[in-house]
Amino acid sequence: MEIATILSLAFLVLVIVALAKTARIVPQRSAFIVERLGKYAKTLEAGFHLLIPFVDRVSYKHTLKEEAIDVPSQACVTRDNIQVVVDGVLYLQVVDPKLASYGINDYRYASMQLAQTTLRSVVGKIDLDKTFEERETINVQVVKALDEAAQPWGVKVLRYEIADIELPATILDALEKQMRAERERRAVVAQSEGEREAKINVSEGQKQETINLSEADKLRQINEAEGKAREIELIATATAEGLRRVAEAINTEGGQAAVSLRVAEQYVKEFGKLAKTNNTMILPAELSNIGSAVAAITKTLESVKQ
Repeated sequence: MEIATILSLAFLVLVIVALAKTARIVPQRSAFIVERLGKYAKTLEAGFHLLIPFVDRVSYKHTLKEEAIDVPSQACVTRDNIQVVVDGVLYLQVVDPKLASYGINDYRYASMQLAQTTLRSVVGKIDLDKTFEERETINVQVVKALDEAAQPWGVKVLRYEIADIELPATILDALEKQMRAERERRAVVAQSEGEREAKINVSEGQKQETINLSEADKLRQINEAEGKAREIELIATATAEGLRRVAEAINTEGGQAAVSLRVAEQYVKEFGKLAKTNNTMILPAELSNIGSAVAAITKTLESVKQ
């Protein structure tokens, strides 16, 4: 009876072990590598699977999700012989579980080491000043080199990101001085540019003012000339009209006598002014008296009338 119980218990344990070895549940976005008698048999994808007990066994388990691997800090020397410490993060994904199992012993460690060596090579081709500016270029070159090397491993390198670049204290101090000098230079240049623009604006304003003044003076002279011309024209017209009326008045009855009287009055008036201002006067003999003067003017008027 005891032997039968022991045998029953042993059979039950054997069944449980067989079921544990036979039934496999693969999680989503995972892959299991099955070996049969030590040789690759198949790749189990997500779901429930049954294996042959004591013949099949799961040798490798891989996640098909994107993995982030921290690449340790390492010293790199730039092209201008400056040592910097760089660390980054590598993103990769298993695309072929079989190659990831048999292509290399540890694809994570291999990818990390290859990332470090590639980064040293890329940084060594760039000057220190360009290291911060060319981060994107460095990342692309590292990803390209790693992806080509990782193809036999069944791994796809998605991207690489530089997390930090640490510089020596002396280099940091020199860079700060350089940036300070550059900022001061830009300030001086900006100030000089502002002064130059101000002088240009002042000169342009003076130029425009001179042009405006000259244009105004030109218009003033034109207006004055036109005014003088108009004045002369009006005076000439008025003079002509006056002479015409005088001529008409002379031709009327009693016109000559009136003219003679007017001439005599003017003669006496002007002669009196000359007597006040000069002690000595030289006059023609025929103009020594008013009558002869009036007679001469009357004769002149008769000649003009004829």
